[in-house]
Amino acid sequence: MKRSAVTQVQRWNWGKLASGAICALALFGWVSAQPAVAGGPTEAMKMTIDEVLGIIQDKELKQAPRAEERRKRLEQVVENRFDYQEMSRRALGAPWSTLEDKDKQEFVALFRTLLANSYADKVETYSGEGVQYLNERTEKDYAEVRTKMLTGKTEIPLDYRLFNKGVEWRVYDVVVDGVSLVSNYRGQFSKILRSSTFPDLLEQLRKKSDKTKAP
Repeated sequence: MKRSAVTQVQRWNWGKLASGAICALALFGWVSAQPAVAGGPTEAMKMTIDEVLGIIQDKELKQAPRAEERRKRLEQVVENRFDYQEMSRRALGAPWSTLEDKDKQEFVALFRTLLANSYADKVETYSGEGVQYLNERTEKDYAEVRTKMLTGKTEIPLDYRLFNKGVEWRVYDVVVDGVSLVSNYRGQFSKILRSSTFPDLLEQLRKKSDKTKAP
């Protein structure tokens, strides 16, 4: 039996995490898979993933003195594809529309740090066996690119949800082994806000972000 990849996902250990798998088709109700289209979401993700793997596999960047440079390069590549404001808006849910601009900006910055560090920590452990691109599903300006990361004997389903932002495809959610990152955090944020204030949530985010920054 293959080892579940869910246990490998670095999660924010606040309260009980959302239980059960998130159906990858639930968001848009797609009915059929489409092959990858040149210039489309799959090509966009392939370009980003290739950049990430290139950094991970660079022998020079693996040297200890260049660890910080390697980390920054990874963060920049991910930031170029991930739309942290959209991810933040979806993760926070309804309270987002009630916030002042300065509070939105701080929330996005803190959530970005948390996500970027968690993602970087995860991909840095990847040894480069391969990535399989399964298919993409699209509906108007939204898409899902289904991939599978092959790490030794483990296959990790990793699906990217994107939206067309002007002239580029940007990621707004990642689904790992059936579990949506955005939905996972939204459940945790909602639970906190039921008994605490938004400033309390920001303070907890600051503390968590500081921990993920620590070596």
